[in-house]
Parts: sequence; C-alpha cells; structure tokens
Amino acid sequence: MSNAVEQAAEAARYRTTGVMVSKEGVPTDKAAAVANDFLHTPFMRAALPFINGGVSGMVATTVIQPVDMIKVRIQLAGEGKTGGPKATPLSVTREILAGGKALDLYTGLSAGLLRQAVYTTARLGFFDTFMGSLSARAKAKGQAVGFKERATAGLSAGGLAAMIGNPADLALIRMQSDGLKPIAERKNYKSVIDALSSIAKSEGVGALWAGATPTVVRAMALNFGQLAFFSEAKAQLKTKTTLSSNAQTLTASAVAGFFASFFSLPFDFVKTRLQKQSKGPDGKLPYKSMVDCFAKVAKQEGILRFYRGFGTYYVRIAPHAMVTLVVADYLGWLTK
Repeated sequence: MSNAVEQAAEAARYRTTGVMVSKEGVPTDKAAAVANDFLHTPFMRAALPFINGGVSGMVATTVIQPVDMIKVRIQLAGEGKTGGPKATPLSVTREILAGGKALDLYTGLSAGLLRQAVYTTARLGFFDTFMGSLSARAKAKGQAVGFKERATAGLSAGGLAAMIGNPADLALIRMQSDGLKPIAERKNYKSVIDALSSIAKSEGVGALWAGATPTVVRAMALNFGQLAFFSEAKAQLKTKTTLSSNAQTLTASAVAGFFASFFSLPFDFVKTRLQKQSKGPDGKLPYKSMVDCFAKVAKQEGILRFYRGFGTYYVRIAPHAMVTLVVADYLGWLTK
C-alpha cells in the first residue's frame, strides 16, 4: 500500500506526458510545475523542515496520547513513599477507566498537540537546518557528516525547542495530573488555553517555565538518542543491508526509540515531578530544583524509581518516534 501511495504521489508530481486538465482548466503538468516551483522558493525550503516536523509530531501525539497519560500517572504514583503497591500500566488504566470515561485517556490532548506544534516543529526544523549546514560544510571539505555532527545537531535542536515549548509541556502535565487531586482541589481545565491562562494568573507568567531545566536536559538527551541514533542507524542500514527504504526507516526508528528512552527517562521523571508540584500548607514547594528532586527521590524512593515504567515509556517514545520520523520522512520525500 505504501509503495502504491508513493508511486501515485510521484506520478502526480512528475507527470510530463498526457493532456489531462485540472478543474481550473490548467494542464496538470503545468499545475504540478507551479506547485513544484512554489515548494522550491527560498522561503518554503527554509520553512518546510519546520512544517513537516510539526505535522508529523501532531499525528504521532494523537496516536500515542493514551500511553503518555498512563506514563505520567505511573511517574506520579507513590510520590515520597518507599513502599506500597507498585503502579503498573494495567492498574493505572483501570483506575482511569473506573471514572467511566474512556476519553479520560485523552486528557490534555489539546496541550499535547500545542506542544508538538511548537516543540516538534522547532526541534525537527532546527535539526534539519543544522544538518543541512553541517552537510554543506563537510561537502566543501570533501568529508562526510559523522556521528559527532549528528549528535551536536540533535542536542542543540532539542535544547532550543524545549525552552520554546516548555509552557505547553507544563500545561500538559498539569492537565494529566489534575485527576489525582481531591475533587475540591481540582482545577478542571477546559483546554490548554484555560490551563495556561489559569497558571499565569495564579502563579505568574514565570511559572510557565517551571521545570524548564530538566525539560531542556531531557529534550537534549531524548534528541541525542532519537535523532542522532536514527540518522546514524539509517545510514548504517543503507550501506550494510538490503532492506527497503521503509524497512530501514522503521528499524532505525525502533533503535532510536530505545536509546531516546534510556537517556531521557530520568530527566523526564524529574520534569514531571517538578511541573506537577504545588505549594504545601507551609507555602513551600516539595522540590527546590532539578538537583534537589533527584536527591530527594533517590533518598526517599530509591534510584530505580527513576526508571519505573521504562516499558511504558518506551512504548510511548518508540512508536511516537517511529510515527513522527516516518511521517516526517514521507513529507520530506513528498516535498523534496
């Protein structure tokens, strides 16, 4: 089916024979030429990596949102305790569905889509832009882009995008964790805009960047694992295997998802804790900083708590990476 779609798209873009006419009375080859010229304007060449990145991230988030909801609830379960029952994906899912609404698994979807529209648009756009610059520089020197350059591009793109997208990320965590609070204390956010305005009004605009440090570090770690290893794995598969292009992309995505999960989960865990926290009766926050959160969780809950839910996190990260990168790859091919 994928090959058929690609062939159809290729035919639509590069048809140079025949006399078919569009609804507007313009020969299809001329219409295709106009569209092709537009795609190759300087503005569109610079904008396409960002547009394709945002669209692919939003598609992936819509598919993976329930898994992300479960991942966040697992990370927040048993906060400050060393014992007690261990939260599992099944137990958390049952708890959410016990409320009688399967759509609760999609809580925070609007925030997730906004986050992807900002964060993934920026990180994939920056990564493609950085890689294009590095490739041109390497080509001028008669060299090839290596893993070091890919890693640098991934780390830089992830850090910049995370800082820009932190407010949407914060709103997502607040919306997903709201159901854990006593009914009287719940904010019952109606949408991501409601969450952002409520947080800014009650806690100040600066609060929208709460947890920005672990968010940036987490994004850099995730992008290092995802983009650098995806690019490297695909390059290796292309030269050392006979797999089809689609198989190379899927395999490289799975590899990238594992490394992205391994490197970023501890920072994702701390980010979730910091963004969810609120002042206690004494007016103080449970955690002062990323380092303080790492120290308190390690002491009170054990070091392995940082990797609790790794399977769920991988199931959230890997498919999201696969869908994002496959869609981005296809959009990149379609608009090349």
